[in-house]
Amino acid sequence: MTVIRDAEVEGRRVNVRFDRQLVRQVSPHAMAPLGNEEVIEAGGGALLPGLHDHHIHLLATARARTSIDVSGGIDALSGAPAGTGWIRAVGGSDDLDAAAIDRVAPDRAVRVQHSSGAMWTLNTVALIAVGAADSNEPGIERDGRGRPTGRLFRLDDWLRTRVKDEMPDLGPLGRELSSYGITGVTDATPRIGPGGEHVFAAPTLPQRVQLLAEDAPAQCIVGPRKIVIADHDLPDYDQLREEIADARVLGRAVAVHCVSRAALLLVLAVFDEIGAVRGDRIEHAAVADADAVGRLARHGVAVVTQPGFIFERGDRYLGEVPADELADLYRYESLQAAGVTVVPSSDAPYGPVDPWTVMRAARDRRSASGARVNMKEWVSAKMVLSGYLRPLEALSAPPRRVRAGVPSDLVLLHLPLADALDDPRAELVARTWHATYR
Repeated sequence: MTVIRDAEVEGRRVNVRFDRQLVRQVSPHAMAPLGNEEVIEAGGGALLPGLHDHHIHLLATARARTSIDVSGGIDALSGAPAGTGWIRAVGGSDDLDAAAIDRVAPDRAVRVQHSSGAMWTLNTVALIAVGAADSNEPGIERDGRGRPTGRLFRLDDWLRTRVKDEMPDLGPLGRELSSYGITGVTDATPRIGPGGEHVFAAPTLPQRVQLLAEDAPAQCIVGPRKIVIADHDLPDYDQLREEIADARVLGRAVAVHCVSRAALLLVLAVFDEIGAVRGDRIEHAAVADADAVGRLARHGVAVVTQPGFIFERGDRYLGEVPADELADLYRYESLQAAGVTVVPSSDAPYGPVDPWTVMRAARDRRSASGARVNMKEWVSAKMVLSGYLRPLEALSAPPRRVRAGVPSDLVLLHLPLADALDDPRAELVARTWHATYR
């Protein structure tokens, strides 16, 4: 048992008793310790339910922590550890190709993941190793003479069968997430692959995990089924309708990856025909015009957004996104005003994993250089926090609360909530507790 004294819960100063499974008591009255209970003095710091990241890629984030970051330039590959195995890098740019990697690392197989996660770029040694020249996969880009350029679009599953990566230990990432106050995550990877079910259920990962994967194992929370609409290769209408119908047969809602305007309009057309069901959600909705916002509201479809991209990629958006689309970019306030359920997420490793950074980004709508990006869509940090408190399995449900009988997923802050939200930052997390579910 643990007792937290003098914590702020929903604006009241209370004492809270909990064990490894449930909150047992919340009271304004003093609690005498029972036996060997741990007693923590909160000093008025806010006690919240643990935060939920509603869209993250756990395996990719863990692997990114041990990959070479080339976002500052491909020359970073020259610092790769000695050896003969594959070199894995992240932070690739649009213009990277096999020839560019060959100039830095010509003798070892190298694969570089694009900063968006949608593309891999391989050097010549790697292209030979995976047999790209002889493959008829449509995601393999070729030059005018039919030779692979090194760019592979949305071919994670294809690569996985040719590059045998060991499953990473998610323990270090789990501890990092705990340091931010995160006690639950939705993994948004479309397919797990062999061995993944054991990694997600490992005791070293303290967070509850909901999976959107097609092959989600029963020992995890099975969420909506992930469907990716790739902008470089849009499916036809009938194909998408069949994918959504297949999910319905399995009793699953859908979580549809939509970055472009065209992708969102395509899935909305399917919903217009066959309807949406409880739990259907759109991942990203990066560009949504006013008509699309209204249709999302009518169908009751939730949007899982990533305000952190406004900070990390805002300067690029201002330089590359057409002027007529900037007002539709990563909406938040207007979606909520229309009645759409909106929840925040990281999309890590492609966006910042720290939820407190995401809260600031949604409130301030500033790029890394300080430029404002579609400021009319700002929302308060408190509003973003409320999204992090929504249940993994029910995004439209009210935010979770600290009260007797709920799981003891808890996060204690050093300051009262209002003060913490004035300047949201991860350093304000004093301690995180995880309930035992298994």
